[in-house]
Amino acid sequence: MKHKVVAMILAGGKGTRLESLTKKTSKPAVSFAAKYRIIDFPLSNCANSGIGVVGVLTQYESTALDAYIGNGEKWGLNGVHCLMTSLAPRQTEQGANWYKGTADAIAQNIDFIDESNPEFVVILSGDHIYKCSYNEMIELHEKTGADATISVIEVDPAEASRFGIMAVNKTDRIVEFQEKPKVPKSNLASMGVYVFSWPVLRKYLIADMKDPKSEHDFGKNIIPNMLNDGKKLQAYRFKGYWRDVGTLASLHEANMDIALDKMELNLYERDANNRIYTEDTYSVPQYVGKRGSITRSIATQGASILGDCDSCVISNGVVIEAGAKCTRAVIMENAIVKKGAVVHNVIIAPGVVIPEDAKINVGGDEVVLIGK
Repeated sequence: MKHKVVAMILAGGKGTRLESLTKKTSKPAVSFAAKYRIIDFPLSNCANSGIGVVGVLTQYESTALDAYIGNGEKWGLNGVHCLMTSLAPRQTEQGANWYKGTADAIAQNIDFIDESNPEFVVILSGDHIYKCSYNEMIELHEKTGADATISVIEVDPAEASRFGIMAVNKTDRIVEFQEKPKVPKSNLASMGVYVFSWPVLRKYLIADMKDPKSEHDFGKNIIPNMLNDGKKLQAYRFKGYWRDVGTLASLHEANMDIALDKMELNLYERDANNRIYTEDTYSVPQYVGKRGSITRSIATQGASILGDCDSCVISNGVVIEAGAKCTRAVIMENAIVKKGAVVHNVIIAPGVVIPEDAKINVGGDEVVLIGK
């Protein structure tokens, strides 16, 4: 069946900067904002954009992620005219190969995309926190006749060297791309969200697979090659909340944005076409004890709060015992903070037990991960 748009979500990275959180699971499967997982955001965006064919490209420690995404039912992507599937590296007639880079991951799944015969392919990262409809970006791509459209966001010039940076002309046509430059020429950073005209991208992917010198990466190879060949690359200026949660500090900061109700990212949306969908754990109700308190925080079902929590994100099955004090804490599923313990500016990994009367990072400015 022909689909105008196919989405491919890159979800196979190791996420080593998240330390023990990704020791046994991939980054897109990591908990976020009490009841979500990171992968919920791009998948919900695809569903809300009406994209009916979605491939999730997995590789590193993919078991938990595969089990979580299932057949796409949580996001309404399991209908008669919809298809969502995970795409792991597989053995073919040419042999067995791991994905060598972002472009290679797409190239190894050309046959999956060809089955839908799309006009456009949307390439997404599976580890970013943001809400959007991709329709406006696709419309800009069509209107401008671009071969590729790249979503960009303005960043602090002091931070620009951390990103792929776009230089554009007066019509936002991209004239130069810099991958993590020491001296950035602008502050327009790539969000890792691309729309490609599929016939054009297909040719570049096949050529890239045959290039022994290539790193098989969109930012390092495909996009520079298209620019060098004079292809039309258009910038799409994204307005809204977007975070790359690839480090402990950025993951903690994004959770705090939700807990402190900065409202840059609205997770309380009642419009069914603009929600972030996730798994319902069917857990017991949340409970706050007589002497428990929870302020400037979010907590999901199954949490039992008998101590004091301020500026916290409290996941399913968490227990905060009487006399415990938690501030600026991201407490992931089934963790326990025992009585008398004090924690500050921490991420507590799933299932971790904080001992009685423990004092962890009290007064500390840097985020500390407490893993198993």
